[in-house]
Amino acid sequence: MRPDAVHRVLDAELAAARERRGGEPPRVLDVGGGSGVWAVPLAAAGCAVTVVEPSPNALATLHTRAREAGVTINAVQGDTDSLGVSAGEADLVLAHGLLEVVDDAPAALSSLAAAVAPGGAVSVLVANRFAAILHRAIAGRIVDARRLLDDDAGQLAGTRDPLQRRFDVPGLEKLVLEAGLSVELLQGHGIVSDLVPGVVLDTNPGAADALAELELAAATRSPLRDVAARLHVLARRTA
Repeated sequence: MRPDAVHRVLDAELAAARERRGGEPPRVLDVGGGSGVWAVPLAAAGCAVTVVEPSPNALATLHTRAREAGVTINAVQGDTDSLGVSAGEADLVLAHGLLEVVDDAPAALSSLAAAVAPGGAVSVLVANRFAAILHRAIAGRIVDARRLLDDDAGQLAGTRDPLQRRFDVPGLEKLVLEAGLSVELLQGHGIVSDLVPGVVLDTNPGAADALAELELAAATRSPLRDVAARLHVLARRTA
């Protein structure tokens, strides 16, 4: 499959960062980076990567992945209160799957914004509240779908919901702007791909590439963007 919308944007951002730095490796800070799903490929692509992650088990897996990939990653056990980098040091900060689980999303994003160098960017990838409603309704979980619709935070309170909140487009834009960042791009990730059965891709030659192309074409088109499984923002620090 072709690169998805998020990878395409990050590839362009890192190329621009490398140019700004005169060919030096872009400095990437991956907060809540877990076992290195994003960090290891970025390190393999020549970035200087720091991962901040509270889970020691995830960090152990990260070290194993990095060793197997032959890359070096600076791993820090901590959270948004202890990023392990100086203010204004990172060219790109990743907050992928982070803001849904922290106690204070505005404070966390403000901390990440402070870590970005002027001209750098924060990449935010979050769960979409409206997609969660649709997916639960399709799965027959009608009561949960209605509860998510009625809860402004997009949380299934009183259940084992692993997320403290889910986002919609206006709420995510507001959060980013209040952190002192400018919204350069807001797109959807997983618009139709999460709904297409695997058997369709397996039995139709060319279907996987066609689906990837559809995802890219739909990523920035509202209302399709607004019901994607995840919302992605590239936010710029301008000063």
